[in-house]
Amino acid sequence: MSTQTLGDRAAEAFRGYLDGDRSRLGDLVEILTPLLWHTARSQHAPTPLAEEAIQTAWLRLVEGGDRIHEPRAVVSWLVVTVKRETWRLLRQSGRFTDSDAMDVRPAVDDPEAEAILSDRQRRLWRHIRALPERCQALLRVIAFASQPDYAAIATALGMPIGSIGPTRGRCLTKLRTALAGDPGWET
Repeated sequence: MSTQTLGDRAAEAFRGYLDGDRSRLGDLVEILTPLLWHTARSQHAPTPLAEEAIQTAWLRLVEGGDRIHEPRAVVSWLVVTVKRETWRLLRQSGRFTDSDAMDVRPAVDDPEAEAILSDRQRRLWRHIRALPERCQALLRVIAFASQPDYAAIATALGMPIGSIGPTRGRCLTKLRTALAGDPGWET
């Protein structure tokens, strides 16, 4: 098992990309897209707008990534770029709804796939949506990272690094308690 953090893996992929191995950009996209997805959605962007913001950030990285001299800075650079692009698109659109902001489930582009979500998955997401917004945000980010990078998560969520672990524990306890109290939830 690798002990590399998300930030380490992203820096390594970005360094390879800057050194001319263009295939490393694909690795970087795979490593950071879940974090960037959360970043855009945490700004209350509807799904299409979040997708556009993330695509624009990747395009800007390709166009100007050579100006990032420290490979470890790529995570922060992309998070900030996605936030700014999301804000720009939200201002430009002049609209978004609270229901868009609260839809924390992963995007499902296929109605058939949505229809076959198991009852268990629906219950889980219902209980996640009932958690405080901070818990929802933290659990979304951590759920997609095999080796969470607390520095990158802290940047994306705007929270102190030292509070991530304890907050995660409290959020998971709240989720477990809610699930245990749901008579339809099977352990």
